[in-house]
Amino acid sequence: MQNKFDNLKEYLKQTGKQGICLAFSGGIDSLLLLFLCKKVNANFIAVTFKSDFQTGEEIKLTEQLARKYNVKHIIIDTNPLDNKILLENPKDRCYHCKKLMFSKAAEFAKSKNLQYIMDGTNFDDLHQYRPGLKALSELNIVSPFAKFEVTKKEIRAFAKENDIEIFDKPSTPCLATRLPYGDKVTKEKLEIIENGEKFLRENSFECCRVRLHADIARIEIPPEKFEQFLLKKEEITKYFKILGIKYITLDIEGFRSGSMD
Repeated sequence: MQNKFDNLKEYLKQTGKQGICLAFSGGIDSLLLLFLCKKVNANFIAVTFKSDFQTGEEIKLTEQLARKYNVKHIIIDTNPLDNKILLENPKDRCYHCKKLMFSKAAEFAKSKNLQYIMDGTNFDDLHQYRPGLKALSELNIVSPFAKFEVTKKEIRAFAKENDIEIFDKPSTPCLATRLPYGDKVTKEKLEIIENGEKFLRENSFECCRVRLHADIARIEIPPEKFEQFLLKKEEITKYFKILGIKYITLDIEGFRSGSMD
């Protein structure tokens, strides 16, 4: 693992001389990449995409982390709900979304004379269903962790060794991933999902997903949290009813990243 990171740091040091536009979501992958760019004194600017697909909490977190690590940070507003294809939520939704967002990053990078655009895609991502990878390839986005075969486990381990406080932060993919493919995406649905997951996190279910199936909320949490969930079922049910959900279910298979795929 150490050899991988040594080679990665040297790569970032060299490319950093020509300028890097770093896509920064606030997750551990992009944060560790930001940390490494800072460590090797690369010339880079962190860029965060803001839209209805991201939660307000995530955007605030990127701002806090950028301040903590004292890096240049830009918020780029995007409007995926203005895109007719994304509204229809096709199976390759992530391709169209990545194309939209990283096209804006390319425009920004060009305006600042930054020669490279990078993101936190890791080696494991290459072996999962990730239609967005096609868009990254088309736009010549560089994914250093994937390039040097750095896995998610190695990212978390290296981040922990370097005292990065969110080394074990659960992944937080965009809110649209909580809807079945083909189910039209609306601002109202995304708000229900965002508010529902925020409520669960505030009640000690940090690792959670609210999968929305029409008027049914299918909640995913780790199995070891089931008993705690049932003890709080009345207040959880009450809150989700306020959100407009008729039926609240607990998925007995537990939390599964990418279960809608």
